[in-house]
Amino acid sequence: MTVAIQLKHLIDIKSLSTQEIEAIAERALEIKNGANPLFLKDSHVALMFFENSTRTKFSFEIALNKLGASVYNFETSKSSLSKGEDFFDTLNNLAAIGFDACIIRTSEEGLIKRTIEETAKGRKLFKEIALINAGEGASAHPTQALLDFVTIKEYFKDLNGLNLVIVGDIRHSRVAKSNIELLNRFGVKIKCTAPEYFKDESIENIEWCDNLPDALKDADIVMTLRIQKERIEGIVEFEDYVKNFQINENNLPERCILMHPGPVNRDLEVTSNLLDKRGGIILTQAHNGVFTRMAILEAVLGGNNV
Repeated sequence: MTVAIQLKHLIDIKSLSTQEIEAIAERALEIKNGANPLFLKDSHVALMFFENSTRTKFSFEIALNKLGASVYNFETSKSSLSKGEDFFDTLNNLAAIGFDACIIRTSEEGLIKRTIEETAKGRKLFKEIALINAGEGASAHPTQALLDFVTIKEYFKDLNGLNLVIVGDIRHSRVAKSNIELLNRFGVKIKCTAPEYFKDESIENIEWCDNLPDALKDADIVMTLRIQKERIEGIVEFEDYVKNFQINENNLPERCILMHPGPVNRDLEVTSNLLDKRGGIILTQAHNGVFTRMAILEAVLGGNNV
């Protein structure tokens, strides 16, 4: 069996061509609908999660197990990084030991791209090792955007002309930025709405709305974002946010689907009643994350296993 595309790394959405995005989505849906996945029994993959995670970490782990790869959890506190070892040196040693890929989640902006650029500048790796971005800083979460694309494509088929509204902490959201980068390529019209302290007006190819009712008028999809309490302590007036930007049974249009990357702060971004009644697509996002990450892993590691 061969894979439709081959990727050396997955850095961010910008680094993917539109053809590669479409191929990943098509392959994810094929696997979901019963196609046999590529067997990656000779692949050794490290999960390097420097930030907490439930959906991303475990869906990667299940995806790797379904593909027959060997999975290893990298524990930072027990690694040589805690002794001051340079990240590139840690990575190089993992390559020398026999790892084929590292899946990395980090709060450090640009770590993955800088590490790849170091090899281009002449710093030698023992052997090639693929790097997959599982969420980095406030700028990129490509696998989340890809699984969201799969979910929207599965539901609507044709994305051109759809109206997406993103609500919430857009300034700190790598999910929002990756989705905006991806969905703009497929003709999705994107509006963003948030309190002033959550706006990032440097983001291109979107329309900002000052209030939620105006934003929701023609919406087909509403994507709410987690209020990242750990990043914004002291600047958010939660009562004001709930009053003006919470999604609830009264303001979500009937025709809309509701999305959220998780975890959801119930009764903050979205009411519990609405989640329980119309939050099924959010679980579909998590479900599709496994198949999307299987497709990504096939593209990155498949060349070693064909």
